[in-house]
Amino acid sequence: MMNAYVFRCAVVAAMGGFLFGFDTVVISGAEQAVQQLWGLSDAMHGLAMSIALWGTLTGALIGGWPSDRFGRQRTLVFIGALYLISAVGSALAPDPVTFMISRFIGGLAVGISTVAAPVYISEIAPARLRGRLTGMFQFNIVLGILVAFGSNAFLAGAGENAWRWMLGVEAVPALIFAGFCLTIPESPRWLIGRKGDRETARKTFALVEPELSPEGIEAKVEEVAGLAQTQTSRAPFWTRRLRVPIMLAFFVAFFNQLSGINAVLYFAPRIFQMTGLEEGAALLQSVGIGVTNLLFTLVGLWLIDRIGRRTLLYIGSFGYILSLGLVSWAFFAEQFAMVPFLIFAFIAAHAVGQGAVIWVLISEIFPNRQRAYGQALGSSTHWGFAALLTLVFPTMATLLAPGFIFLFFCFMMVLQLLWVIFFVPETKGRPLEEIEKELGVGSLSGDEPHSGFRVP
Repeated sequence: MMNAYVFRCAVVAAMGGFLFGFDTVVISGAEQAVQQLWGLSDAMHGLAMSIALWGTLTGALIGGWPSDRFGRQRTLVFIGALYLISAVGSALAPDPVTFMISRFIGGLAVGISTVAAPVYISEIAPARLRGRLTGMFQFNIVLGILVAFGSNAFLAGAGENAWRWMLGVEAVPALIFAGFCLTIPESPRWLIGRKGDRETARKTFALVEPELSPEGIEAKVEEVAGLAQTQTSRAPFWTRRLRVPIMLAFFVAFFNQLSGINAVLYFAPRIFQMTGLEEGAALLQSVGIGVTNLLFTLVGLWLIDRIGRRTLLYIGSFGYILSLGLVSWAFFAEQFAMVPFLIFAFIAAHAVGQGAVIWVLISEIFPNRQRAYGQALGSSTHWGFAALLTLVFPTMATLLAPGFIFLFFCFMMVLQLLWVIFFVPETKGRPLEEIEKELGVGSLSGDEPHSGFRVP
């Protein structure tokens, strides 16, 4: 049974995912208006569209530092402030430079949130609920995406400054998020590992796992403290000891973006217009992407603690290959009427598989001392490739037939399937400290990973 207190804490932290989804996709309704308003070339337009992703990459790279130095909870409050500044600045931007600076700040918030929020939730969640609770971050991402698509469609008729309203409404949820983050406790694992504050950690463990006896809480505190003592603050991140989680974090993020998911989300209206749809109809079809994403994310979250992370990656990989292959064929065969439905199938495969798994898996596989930096590695890899794809997609769409673009994404998902088969472990239902021991990363001795996991 779900504990109401831990659920509330997870929901508040996961609101960072809502702003993440809203901020990254809301630009899709404004991108053509921005290009026309300031007469941007394809190259400058690609930069204006991708600048938030470069901010996201920067935020992901540095996100481990504030999360580790100041705590997960304080970092979440700071993220809310960044979202607020970005929303107001983007809406009021008088020129492309101001616009891009504001979007970059929003990107910083997104990048840091992909580090701090999943780490926070994974560290307060009981093992049996960790997949669903951490996965709420992804649910809120797709909820934010859906609301952004719906908001864009609703505001599309607001006149020549409609795009400013599209971007500016984000200020409201940003302010709400920052306020709610002030009401949640700090991660007990951070309190023990970084502050040595066992007493506050005991109180938090008692609130998030009330079924534990005082003796059970004390045993958990001692286990976390014991592992923290072996992971000194001077321990390097880039070591052979951490090679398995490092490779897992890199490749789960790499393949997530090489599916083409962000290219589809960012340029959904343009992709649908390639099939002959008018602009208004293309915006409405984009709302369909948001609805599909939300529904199948719910399916993924329902399954993740039941059938496991690895099985979901299998399901998603097969779904990717089938849907992307058929999208490519539909463009080559000029069966354009099929494209929207096949794109929806692609979104469903992503939501059930990679979308549900990525932030959960990365948050589980690193030791407490290195978890924020491991999350930063996975997040920065994710956003680095997202930024590159978004930067080059307008040029790709000009130079290449759509069928070739989707065929490339399909091929990359064949490679993902092989990676899942040979290298991805199952972490379902295991306490974080047990996963550390099983992967051989719970100490500085360089122990080999336990044979119960497949490793590179």
